[in-house]
Amino acid sequence: MDGTVDVAVVGGGISGLAAANKLREVALGLSVAVLEAGPRPGGVLGTVRRDGFLIEQSADSFITNVPWAIDLCRRLGLGDDLVATDPNHRRSFVVRKGRLEPIPDGLVVMAPSRIGPMVKTRILGAGGKLRLALERVLPRGDGADESLASFARRRFGRQAYDRLIQPLVGGMYTGDPERLSVKATMPRFLEMEQNHGSLIKAMRAAGEAGGGTTQGSGARYGLFAGLSEGMSMLVDALAARVPIRLHARVDRLEGDDDGWRLTVGGEPLKARSVLIAAPPGTAAGLLRGIDAPAARLIEGIPGSTSAVVSLGYRRDRIAHPLDGFGFVVPFVEDRRILSGSFSSVKFAGRAPEGSALIRVFMGGAKHPELVELDDAELVRIASAELAELLGARGEPDVAVVARWRGSMPQYEVGHLDRIATIADRVAAIPGLEVTGNWLAGVGVPACVKAGEDAAARIAAHHAETARRV
Repeated sequence: MDGTVDVAVVGGGISGLAAANKLREVALGLSVAVLEAGPRPGGVLGTVRRDGFLIEQSADSFITNVPWAIDLCRRLGLGDDLVATDPNHRRSFVVRKGRLEPIPDGLVVMAPSRIGPMVKTRILGAGGKLRLALERVLPRGDGADESLASFARRRFGRQAYDRLIQPLVGGMYTGDPERLSVKATMPRFLEMEQNHGSLIKAMRAAGEAGGGTTQGSGARYGLFAGLSEGMSMLVDALAARVPIRLHARVDRLEGDDDGWRLTVGGEPLKARSVLIAAPPGTAAGLLRGIDAPAARLIEGIPGSTSAVVSLGYRRDRIAHPLDGFGFVVPFVEDRRILSGSFSSVKFAGRAPEGSALIRVFMGGAKHPELVELDDAELVRIASAELAELLGARGEPDVAVVARWRGSMPQYEVGHLDRIATIADRVAAIPGLEVTGNWLAGVGVPACVKAGEDAAARIAAHHAETARRV
């Protein structure tokens, strides 16, 4: 191992890779080493091919109403590989008494832009619809942080929360909305309440300002893009541009007069700066001897555990028309899965002609113990659920299981105060930065931005140090 580098990036997930690539772009004179403890780069992002199926093991797309991921793809030469979701099936479903019901058009997570579809939906009863309609006349809250569950029930009532909002917001974080912070996860809705007094009024105002109403259900699927050969294209393009060392676990980090000393797999490495782009547990372990209070705060960020079971079937063995992008399952349905994604409907090229690919999400806050079952049992459970919900017959032609233990950080109430304190403490340590999905966004664009922002601060630190010399 080379004994000295200018910048050591600890962690080769999307945040670390984006940071290293940004340093390559803006600070050409700096030597950089990405140190990844695992056997491959990319963290949770990964794509596998099996018998003609293209299977994403975690995220399969990213939102495009913020520029960070799509701009990175274009800078990497992947612009022509960006693919949009199928415009013909941009809707989703929620399970209601064992049946898939369409989520009302115009509902964006918890903010309805159209009243008509909410009145007509079979997901809510008459009492639930009346309580939801009252949201327009309820007083605004005080703007303080509260749980997503508390906020949603306060604005829309228990039935709308249990049947619509909980499965939508819970599915995004595989978490429990009773603990998640509305200010950290979905600040836009809190801002709507404060600015308009009502989310319904805010959505109506936005529709009028934009010359129309929000279309689609659940998520704004038209704003999502994937890559033609899967998310591994992004990982591979980054890994080809930056120096990365695999199986390079950083066991120790210490400061010295010239910067930092790292112990990497028992071997020493010196670096003028260190950018930690690792999960909270790893980051806290490395910082414990440098700033114990910051380490304790980072260590206190919980993560949820989940499994993704990807199943491929001949299309004629599934009774459901699959005329949407997937479904979510409310906790009150008491099922063993969280959601299902119709991958081969969302994006072309995910399944062979005449076949369908469905990804089933399990575990999370509801049933974390399921992730410890063996692959065969997870496949059996997922297949049985799809048989009941979609009329899937027989064994799947392809089954791939991916497990992610503690990989989805939970932004619980108070998260923003926590990370603000962490940021202040780390900023006081010259030549040290932290980044990752546990800071300010779990999606790919947010991770790219966080990594690139940390890289820009590292580059500025080196430039300032050079000026002083």
